[in-house]
Amino acid sequence: MKTGVLLDTGPLVAYFCEKDAWHDWAVEQFESFVPPVLTCEPVLTETCFLLARAGIPVWRLLDKVRLGLLRTGLRLDDEAGALRELMYRYRNVPMSLADACMVKLAEVSESPICTLDSDFLVYRKNGKEPLSLIIPEMC
Repeated sequence: MKTGVLLDTGPLVAYFCEKDAWHDWAVEQFESFVPPVLTCEPVLTETCFLLARAGIPVWRLLDKVRLGLLRTGLRLDDEAGALRELMYRYRNVPMSLADACMVKLAEVSESPICTLDSDFLVYRKNGKEPLSLIIPEMC
């Protein structure tokens, strides 16, 4: 069982979307997580958008938040300066707000990020340290 996991958009969408290529992988990963799993509001926003676009009821995700299985781990207004710096540093990637939040969460929690996004192989926490990732080998 894995505790203290940080959850990015891709695995969340894959978990709820049975047609997603990574659905089985996401379900397998989620079964090994000890709740609560941390994420951020931009990831929840992206996930809600993508689920709605796929015709999947968004309330399924919100129920996970309501039940305390999924929690947000930082406040944007408290971290705006640090997030800006990360997004500026990785402007050539470019880094999304959700990605910046996930890197910041990794810096403060020392937890692995569960993601499908290979950009996290480029990002560094504290400016130089590789991130600990839960990512399929083919990403």
